[in-house]
Amino acid sequence: MNEIANEFKSLRMPGMAGCWTSLLETRKIDSLSFYEGIQMLLQAEKDQRKENRNARLISAARFRYQVTIEELNFDAARGLERGKIMQMATCEYIKQGAPILITGATGTGKSWLGTALGYHACLMGFKVAYFNIQKLFEKITLHRIEATLPKFFEKMARMDLLIIDDFGVKAMDGQQLLDFMELMEDRHARKATIIMSQLPVTDWYDVMLSNTTAADAILDRMVHTAYRFELKGDTMRKPNN
Repeated sequence: MNEIANEFKSLRMPGMAGCWTSLLETRKIDSLSFYEGIQMLLQAEKDQRKENRNARLISAARFRYQVTIEELNFDAARGLERGKIMQMATCEYIKQGAPILITGATGTGKSWLGTALGYHACLMGFKVAYFNIQKLFEKITLHRIEATLPKFFEKMARMDLLIIDDFGVKAMDGQQLLDFMELMEDRHARKATIIMSQLPVTDWYDVMLSNTTAADAILDRMVHTAYRFELKGDTMRKPNN
């Protein structure tokens, strides 16, 4: 009997191996028909492979926080409307290639909400990448030095969901703006993007004044078709004692 479990493992079927071992330990194997046993083994393998894939997607996304949608504090007065968030949880916006813009003051939960949506997207099987915008530009600079920037842009263009945090913390210089425009152009109407910012959308133009033509193109691609969350209220961060 143990040899069968080892064979499952050698065939890279850990779900089946675990299920088989469990059936042996609980002595349920003799009470199952052949058909029932096969069903249980196959389902266990499917569940294990899904769990492994989700874990890989979550690890690759490199989220700043680990948070699920269920952990959000829904409060319509703060801009966290349950119905609207659960609509996003269907991930239809990803299939549409639509952006989500999350704005609000420091501590209102922008990163928390954006991460929860991204984490949920991973659980739904989508490829996600999360970046603080300054870290994103640092990575782009490094790839430019290494002459691998086209490959990086291609990789980002393939991501089902790109999450950019802290947009607008400082004005973009000319090259940064052109790089950001290329990212948005590659994703427009094809792949979804979530952008979180302390600035209201009406002030975004001001951080892109180094190239007003590029700014117009970026805002045109991001703003008009976007779902929006405007978070309000006092900071939810606990003060340090």
